[in-house]
Amino acid sequence: MVGGGQLARMTHQAAISLGQSLRVLSEKPDDSAALVAADVPIGTHTDLAALREFAKGCDAVTFDHEHVPTEHIEALEAEGVKIFPGSKALVFAQDKGMMRERLAALGAPVPRWARVTTGEEIEAFAGGSWPVVAKATRGGYDGRGVWMVGSREAADDLVSTGISLIVEEKVPLRRELAALVARSPFGQVAAYPVVETVQRDGICVEVVAPAPGLSEERALEAQQLAIDLATSLGVVGLLAVELFETDAGIVVNELAMRPHNSGHWTIEGARTSQFEQHLRAVLDYPMGSTALAAPVVVMANVLGGEPGGISIDERLHHLFATDPGARVHLYGKQIRPGRKIGHVTVLGDDLHEVRARAVRAAKWLQEGV
Repeated sequence: MVGGGQLARMTHQAAISLGQSLRVLSEKPDDSAALVAADVPIGTHTDLAALREFAKGCDAVTFDHEHVPTEHIEALEAEGVKIFPGSKALVFAQDKGMMRERLAALGAPVPRWARVTTGEEIEAFAGGSWPVVAKATRGGYDGRGVWMVGSREAADDLVSTGISLIVEEKVPLRRELAALVARSPFGQVAAYPVVETVQRDGICVEVVAPAPGLSEERALEAQQLAIDLATSLGVVGLLAVELFETDAGIVVNELAMRPHNSGHWTIEGARTSQFEQHLRAVLDYPMGSTALAAPVVVMANVLGGEPGGISIDERLHHLFATDPGARVHLYGKQIRPGRKIGHVTVLGDDLHEVRARAVRAAKWLQEGV
């Protein structure tokens, strides 16, 4: 797996039970996955020579992020390296302009959008209806690379940075959903229950499975959409389809072709975790069951808090004494305010109780109060 973050760390945990060894290309020896995996070459994902050396002896290569240059992936594929998802699929998760063009061609529900290079073009797209959403075509995540543009002056300022951009209409959404599916080279697919994701400042802070109050018809529509996209794009591995739910239906926001924050709940909350499912897909194993392990599952991200207070270890001690059923995953990352350093998952029967427990546990681990 290229990338040494928490996604690689949790994929490594899943690999162990399958009798597999995960090699991790990590930028630093203290990255999240590098702290726990045994085979950790140090190198960057932008260095083709490092990628070539890393891939030697690997049965398959996959990713914990979308930032490997497309031309590097193509070069490795030409040399016979088995890479999943392949460059022809992954580019639609790497480049938002190409994603929008392809989804529109497939007839998938997408917001009104356009490629832009000038403030004048952004103003024309807005048509007097500000704000509009501007996105960097490559490289954004967790709210980075996304701007709410409310005027021509703001548009001119953004364009002056030289960033390649698309703009989209601001969708009047009820809430955000995510549909997670996995697909093998053989073409088998497995779909997880559709979840509701709660965002704050561009960062996912909470995931509720299954999405509360979502009709069976709408849930099946979202799952079928994700399956159709995985098949049409030729995805091997996981595909996370981030969705806006509106009064009129569902709209595709983003795609990710890797384990995804919206699927962390599956470690305890589904019969097969997303991390094991990704490995099964990449290795062309039959897919595992995606059934829920409890009627309600809630995952809350633990974000880094302000320095001071009692240690994380002491916070864990008190949390486990208070709520023995809360499942905690810490990523071994240096704590910075607002940074994802772990998550908590709670299972149960009552939505309000389970949600309150998960949010309370994550808040306690973050703040210590």
